[in-house]
Amino acid sequence: MIQESKAPVGTISVKNKPVKRYDDLGQNIDLTTVESFGEEWNAFHQFDDAEIKKIGDTYFDIVTPAMLGQDKIAADFGCGTGRWSKYMHDKVGAVAAIDPSDAVLAAGHLLQDIPNVHLYKASIDNLPFENNYFDFGFSLGVLHHIPDTAKAMEACVEKIKPGGHFLVYLYYKLDNRGKLYRFLFSLSDLVRRVVSKMPAWLKKFTCNVMAVFFYMPFILLSRLLKVFGVSKKIRSKIPLHVYENNSFYIIRNDALDRFGTPLEQRFSKAEIQQMMEKAGLGDIVFSNQSPFWHAVGKKR
Repeated sequence: MIQESKAPVGTISVKNKPVKRYDDLGQNIDLTTVESFGEEWNAFHQFDDAEIKKIGDTYFDIVTPAMLGQDKIAADFGCGTGRWSKYMHDKVGAVAAIDPSDAVLAAGHLLQDIPNVHLYKASIDNLPFENNYFDFGFSLGVLHHIPDTAKAMEACVEKIKPGGHFLVYLYYKLDNRGKLYRFLFSLSDLVRRVVSKMPAWLKKFTCNVMAVFFYMPFILLSRLLKVFGVSKKIRSKIPLHVYENNSFYIIRNDALDRFGTPLEQRFSKAEIQQMMEKAGLGDIVFSNQSPFWHAVGKKR
């Protein structure tokens, strides 16, 4: 069982799975972005086990067996629909899946039959656990959507035991990409600034259209080159190459995630290293594989 440091203000039952509520969201949060993620993850919450494992393996490639185990308690900071909590549930004794948005209600559906994952509707500014409580923590694609990313990372690491580990994925500044790639991204970011302000229904429709006409041409090119035996090193230079093995469902989901989110920040590898060190992590290891950048560190 997981022990909370304070009582919830209430509990929501989703498929007979309790979601404990902590309504004080604190200051380091963008409420528009939180609402956006609630809309997104309640629109896209159907993930099969094979897809979760395939994508999860790309995030957890730098996590060693020694970091995990049935005697360990883990925390998923910004769990969304709970995909990565589900990925982790059989690798540790228990998982606390935490999210401030209504996405955590979708997580209740995905995780309804997994008793060792516990759900919390709470923000990183108001985590209901003692410091130095968790053996392992992870936050994948979340902290760059929080106004002060460095402060949010410190709040997460504060909850990790000394000697425990923290895995993080933050959007990168394309610091390992060429000028043309960065130029194409700058154009797409202008589109994001417009699309993210649309009403929810129009945003979803627009992102579905973009998945077809913007994402798929690049992805189909990458798939075609793969069929003809072109090396991964060459294919990786194609924008959106990372999706060449993903389903259209995941592509649509990520189009909404990419273009529908109001607040998005990006960091270089050096900046992430600095943030992790400042948060109290050492022995930091970055993955050389996409998605960029994800890294794991040991709490000093």
